[in-house]
Amino acid sequence: MIKRIKLRTLLLGGFITLLFVVLLIRMFALQIVQGNSWHEKGTAKWAKESVIPAERGTISDRNGDPLAINAPAYTVVISPKVIHANETEEMVVQGLHQILGKDVEELRKLVNAKDAKTGEYAKSREVRNEGWKIDEAKKAKIDKLNDQLKEQFKNKKKVQETGLDTLKESKRYYPQGSLAAHVIGYTDREGDAVAGLEAYLNKFLEGTDGHLNYETDANGYKLPNGTELYQPAVNGMNYKLTIDDTIQYYIEDAMKEAYDKYKPISMTVIAADPKTMEILGMANLPTFDPNTYWNTKDQQDFFNYAVKATYEPGSTFKIVTLAGSIQEKLFNPNDKYMSGQILVKGTHQYLRDIKRAGWGSITFLEGVKRSSNVAFVKLGSEMLGKERLLKYIKDFGFGEKTGIELPGEISKGINLPGPVEVATASYGHGISVTPIQQLVAISAVANGGKVLEPHIIKEKIDPNNGDIQSYPPKTKRQAISPETASETSGYLEQVVADQVIGTGRNAYIDGYRVAGKTGTAVKYGPDKKPDYSKSVVSFIGFAPVNDPKISVIVIMDQPNDPTVGGGSVAAPVFKKIVEQSLQYMGVPRTATKEEKDKGKDDKNNAIQAQNRPPAPDMINKSVKDAEKQLLKSGIVFDTLGKGTTVIKQFPAVGTPLSPGQRIYLLTETDKAMGVPDLTGESLRDALDVLTLMKVSVNVSGEGFVASQKVTNQAGKRTVELTLRPANDPGSNNDGGDGSTGSNGGEGNNGQSGGTNQSSSGKTNGEKNDQ
Repeated sequence: MIKRIKLRTLLLGGFITLLFVVLLIRMFALQIVQGNSWHEKGTAKWAKESVIPAERGTISDRNGDPLAINAPAYTVVISPKVIHANETEEMVVQGLHQILGKDVEELRKLVNAKDAKTGEYAKSREVRNEGWKIDEAKKAKIDKLNDQLKEQFKNKKKVQETGLDTLKESKRYYPQGSLAAHVIGYTDREGDAVAGLEAYLNKFLEGTDGHLNYETDANGYKLPNGTELYQPAVNGMNYKLTIDDTIQYYIEDAMKEAYDKYKPISMTVIAADPKTMEILGMANLPTFDPNTYWNTKDQQDFFNYAVKATYEPGSTFKIVTLAGSIQEKLFNPNDKYMSGQILVKGTHQYLRDIKRAGWGSITFLEGVKRSSNVAFVKLGSEMLGKERLLKYIKDFGFGEKTGIELPGEISKGINLPGPVEVATASYGHGISVTPIQQLVAISAVANGGKVLEPHIIKEKIDPNNGDIQSYPPKTKRQAISPETASETSGYLEQVVADQVIGTGRNAYIDGYRVAGKTGTAVKYGPDKKPDYSKSVVSFIGFAPVNDPKISVIVIMDQPNDPTVGGGSVAAPVFKKIVEQSLQYMGVPRTATKEEKDKGKDDKNNAIQAQNRPPAPDMINKSVKDAEKQLLKSGIVFDTLGKGTTVIKQFPAVGTPLSPGQRIYLLTETDKAMGVPDLTGESLRDALDVLTLMKVSVNVSGEGFVASQKVTNQAGKRTVELTLRPANDPGSNNDGGDGSTGSNGGEGNNGQSGGTNQSSSGKTNGEKNDQ
């Protein structure tokens, strides 16, 4: 018995010892060998991470007006399980159809969606795409539908779930619609940057998400004394552009008018400050609305021709040949040559003028004003020669990218292999350029010969610490001397000012000195022969010549009328944009033609003008102080808007005031603000005031404003002004109610315009720059 007990004790002890050894081995394996692995698994159970999303940076115009911001958005979510339990399927389907516009059958599929594993109705489904990231207005309608669903349960003690809800998110919002769409670009519904500055600056705009790591208990609740690791989010950079949304509006409004009339393939306009090459506006037509980009079917509508397309410039390129020949002291405006046609030296090739018979023996200045190809072949091919012509072409920036901060900029090399290519390049044919390159070149003529790097970003602002980085002008090279630039400007001014033979006469602006050049390039067909029914027409120029404030290029690819040229199609668009922009900038006009014709520039009237008081500076003054100052000075005034500070005025500061002339003080930019009674005002003064207010105007009659009538269609205000001569008894009629606008029209802030190009192949340039 004792032996048995001892044996059992020994066996039990051995078993316990063995078990203890196994436990030790297991503990060693778990803690030492597999310790790191089990630690990571345990940490995953009690350690949680919360992502703190970074705020995407905003984009605004040069004045701080928002162009791209972040806005609250809501995604519609339904619960098929709850909806079927409530028996509200049809009510939900019809309600969402009316609010979101989503197809009824697609909604029914969502409402009847089942879980693949259980076969039961699904607990949750998002309503894509129509219910994805909807705005506040639609969210309010969803809330109202929810209230109607809850009414179904009002007699029950406890309100049930409706099975309809919205999840709050954030989306990119473009408050001015399609305005400057090709510049800004857009982000898709997932928040990924796709085009424009949104894509180009994405790594700076998106910022860096932060995170919070913390420990929880078994139920997932945060431990009060647990370890925490907090990494704050770094918000994206904010950008202020050089774009002025008012000038951008003028550009797009003028483009839309021409685009609707001539129905081209595309149209492009760029405006810049020639002294700094800050881009004031850039637009293309057709365009798109970045808020609803998915509604744009044609991918070409997203294409920014201003920097991504090349075209044959035609006669606008003659500015390079002209400037180069002046710089080399080869151009004598009074020298004569025989127009009509010219034989390219060393070849059997004749090149002809836009008028094949020519104008006989004329001066080179007349040749410039008439845009004579023969004149420029002589200047570029015979006088400058290949090497010097090529030097000036490259010095003006052609053949290289400009460096503008936009994605996809291209450039084609300039190659002039033979004498014919040198001759045709002299007047802008057989070469390819981009619109932005052309604008840089004309701006160099305007600013004293400096080729500047164009830029569209004015400031980068770090919202995390308030640091501001500015982008000053960058000079690449001095292409021509200031003296040459001034002389070239003078000749280009005569292209516009000569109302008889100047090809640019339709760009003439009364009261402002304008320099410019027309261009018309015939496109080639598949057979590589010129197709005179298709052309690229353009105008390029700047104003005022004595102190340039704005340079503009206008390009239209294939207008529907084959008889038109750059002078008849593009020049009027240039004129409308520049006239409105200079007035908006407060650039005073010189004496107009009408005033000169009436003798207002003779000695006596000059003395009177000198004695007229200048318009005082009211900008940024409080309305109260401004009105007090004007009352004290005995100056008649009208205050427009409900603001408390004067933000604009007409006439501009320093403009000599006529006896009894009224000053208009604008206190807000809201286009819905009332328009003053313009009865008795001259048409010019009325249009100047209305231009500041951005509304459309129709004019009938002649003389002074006798009455005005305001209409509002689809959110667009239009004013009809009726004019009568001063001595007409009917001209004293009271004006209408008023809200009016400028001759630029109002329209939506975002009707983009512009296209341009691109003609494939060369042209012989025989089409007239009308």
